[in-house]
Amino acid sequence: MNGNLIIKNAAELVTCSGFAAKQGREMVDLKIIYDGAVLIKNGVIEATGQSEDIEKRFKKAGADQSDFDMIDARGKAVLPGFVDSHTHLVFGGYRAEEFAWRLRGDSYMQIMQRGGGIVNTVEATRQASAEELLQSGIQRLNSMLSFGVTTVEGKSGYGLDQETEIKQLEVMARLDQIHYLDVVPTFLGAHAVPEEYKGKQDAFIDFMAKDVLPRVTDQQLAEFCDIFCEKNVFSIEQSRRLLSSAKDLGLKLKMHADEIVQLGGAELAAELGAVSADHLLQASDQGIKDMAAAGVVATLLPATAFSLKEPYANGRKMMDSNCAVALATDFNPGSCFTESIPLVFALATLYMNISTEEAISALTINGAAALDRADQIGSIDAGKTGDLVVLEFPSYTYIPYHLGISTVEKVIKQGNLVYDKENGGIIHC
Repeated sequence: MNGNLIIKNAAELVTCSGFAAKQGREMVDLKIIYDGAVLIKNGVIEATGQSEDIEKRFKKAGADQSDFDMIDARGKAVLPGFVDSHTHLVFGGYRAEEFAWRLRGDSYMQIMQRGGGIVNTVEATRQASAEELLQSGIQRLNSMLSFGVTTVEGKSGYGLDQETEIKQLEVMARLDQIHYLDVVPTFLGAHAVPEEYKGKQDAFIDFMAKDVLPRVTDQQLAEFCDIFCEKNVFSIEQSRRLLSSAKDLGLKLKMHADEIVQLGGAELAAELGAVSADHLLQASDQGIKDMAAAGVVATLLPATAFSLKEPYANGRKMMDSNCAVALATDFNPGSCFTESIPLVFALATLYMNISTEEAISALTINGAAALDRADQIGSIDAGKTGDLVVLEFPSYTYIPYHLGISTVEKVIKQGNLVYDKENGGIIHC
């Protein structure tokens, strides 16, 4: 695998071209090249254009064609690799019984208040060995890869103590080293209040800020710090305190904001200069305006609202207010046990009044922006990493149209073919 590749004759080369988040109306512009081609050298995109022009450029340069792999994408659409910018992929145990409880009418917060929810997974994750978490993580990343994901964010938050939070982050670092997918680590130590700190949230925030955060940053185990800012979990002031400490230590910021109650999380994300604010089902009009003005990416998680039978976030209002909107799976063992990109596409387009074009921008260039990597991934532009997907069909419009079914035929990571549905799936080198 040398990272040298030419993809030619694509019915649509959907470049999503850009080096920053697409805001508002910009999200509909996918910058498509018909009969398109991509030249990737040493894992980096060198040129894009129509197939004839790229072939002429290649021949003029006198390059040896035998040094390059070739993919004929005739009758296929080619897109940037999908970026899943909000997941909780490293955890122990499962919570199938809680799904059954929700079906009979129990709310997410009711389950959480009686010891279920996040705290349930905390116990299983504390007991799991690093090797067990690693092996399950590999399986989950393999599944994500089959859906066309080439970069994924992973959060800790199922330890709520120093040892297990570090264990989760170390497992993510190992996954990033051994798997094709790039794994972007986020420290979410303040995901819930553990039993030993019930009624002592301020002391728990102090513990996270003074004891755990410095170790995370000293060992360079995370790029971001996140917090579950929610009524009966962590307040606006507690969230400001922890995130400010994280920012002082050099971490970039994310927030679980305004998911269940309109608390002012969107406004806080804008105030602190967070890279993204996520969930946002209850975000206020002022919070949406503040995020747009501050350049905070609004990361929406429709599969979670679907699973919890809650109203969807108002993505249409956010885009009409000039927000940059991203979409992600929120893959986790409780409120959203799915890594399905096709499901996210279907929910966004059918139930959130988001167009197919906007959904593609949200899962590519804006997903990259939600990880502060829009200058490196998320579009098919010269100078960016050669992460692409080849669809089975001639147009991107087939993605939501083929309801709930993956249309991804091939996945390219750093210029190498790493997944091929026609030839057995993941290619092991």
